[in-house]
Amino acid sequence: MSAKSTISKEIFAPLDERMLGAVQVKRRTKKKIPFLATGGQGEYLTYICLSVTNKKPTQASITKVKQFEGSTSFVRRSQWMLEQLRQVNGIDPNRDSAEFDLLFENAFDQWVASTASEKCTFFQILHHTCQRYLTDRKPEFINCQSKIMGGNSILHSAADSVSSAVQKASQALNERGERLGRAEEKTEDLKNSAQQFAETAHKLAMKHKC
Repeated sequence: MSAKSTISKEIFAPLDERMLGAVQVKRRTKKKIPFLATGGQGEYLTYICLSVTNKKPTQASITKVKQFEGSTSFVRRSQWMLEQLRQVNGIDPNRDSAEFDLLFENAFDQWVASTASEKCTFFQILHHTCQRYLTDRKPEFINCQSKIMGGNSILHSAADSVSSAVQKASQALNERGERLGRAEEKTEDLKNSAQQFAETAHKLAMKHKC
C-alpha cells in the first residue's frame, strides 16, 4: 500500500473524512525545533493533505501529517480549515517548480514538493476544492502556471467546444430547412403549373370535340 493510501486509511477514514489529495514536502527554510513530541531529534517525512468530511455540511481542511524514521505509522500534526487559507503561491508561473508557499490566517509555510508534477496535481485538486466548497472568501492563487488551473480551463474549453458544435449543428439544420423550404416551394410551383397545363389541355380537348 502506498504512503498516501495508508494516510487516508489511518488518519482520515477513522474520523469519517475523505482524503482528496496529498503532497510530500520538505521545508525550504529549516525551523529550529529543540525537541520533538517523540522525545528527541529525528528524521521524518512530511505530507500536506487535503480532506473533506463525509457528513453534511461538508467541511474541508488541510492537515500536516508526519511519519518519523523507524515508524510505519503516520501522525496528525497541524490542521487548518480550508477557509483559513488566504494565499497559495506557486513561486514561478513560467516553469515547472516544486516550490510553493501556503499562507493561513495564523501560519506561513514555505515548502518544496517531492516533484513539480506532484505539486501541480495537488494545486489542481486544491483549487477545485476551494471553488467547490468555499462560497464567501476564496484564497488567492498567485504565481501559478495556467495548467494548475487546468481543471476549470478544460471544463470551459469543453463547454465552448460543445457550444460551438451545437451552433454549427443548428446552423446546418436551419440551412437544410431553408433548402427544403425552397424545394417545397419549387415542387408546389411545378404542381400548380402541371395542374394549369392539365386544365388548359382539357379545355382545348373539349373545344375540339365541339
